[in-house]
Amino acid sequence: MSSETPVDPAALREEVKSKYREVAENPSGSFHFHTGRRLASRLGYDTSVVDAMPDSAVESFAGVANPFSLRLLTPGERVVDAGSGAGFDCFIAAQQVGAEGRVVGIDMLAEMLARSRAAAAQMGLANVEFREGLIEDMPVEDGWADVVMSNGVINLCADKRGAFQEIWRVLRPGGWLQFADIANGKPVPESALRNIDLWTA
Repeated sequence: MSSETPVDPAALREEVKSKYREVAENPSGSFHFHTGRRLASRLGYDTSVVDAMPDSAVESFAGVANPFSLRLLTPGERVVDAGSGAGFDCFIAAQQVGAEGRVVGIDMLAEMLARSRAAAAQMGLANVEFREGLIEDMPVEDGWADVVMSNGVINLCADKRGAFQEIWRVLRPGGWLQFADIANGKPVPESALRNIDLWTA
C-alpha cells in the first residue's frame, strides 16, 4: 500500500457502498448528512428546476455543494458525472445540455444505478445514461467529455491522484472540471488517515 493510499481501496469502497446503499434503498432514513429536496435548497439549486422533478429523482441526493454554481452547462455539451449516485446532478445537466447534448453518470453501486436509471426513464430523459464503474477507472473513451463534474465523491476515493488522472483522460483538451467536495487544510494524524470509519463519516 503506497503513501498515496493510506487505506485499502477495496475495503474503503465496500464501506462506502454500505453507507450509500442505505441512502438508495431508504432515502428517508437518518444519516450523518442531509439528503433530498431540503439539501438541494440549502445548496442553492434552482428551486423551480428541483420542484419540477419527481421525488424519485431527488430524494436520494446527497451532494455537498452545487457544481452548477461554477458555470451553467451549454447546449450540446457532453458531460460525465464522476460518482453520479442517484442521478440528481445528471438530471439537471441533461436539461441544460438539451437534446443535442449527452450526459453519462458513473457509479459503482448497483442500487444507485437502478434508482437513477428508473428516474431517468420516468422523466423521459433520452440524453442521459448511467454506467457502472469507478472514478479511478471510468468506462468512458479518451477525450470524450466537454465537462466532468463530481459532487462529494472524490474525497471518498483512496487514490485521489488516480481519480484526477482518470478525469483528465476522459476530458477533452480545454474542457471543464466542475466539482464540489470536502477538503481539509490541516494536518491529519497517520492513525486517522488509516481509519476507514473516519473516511466515510
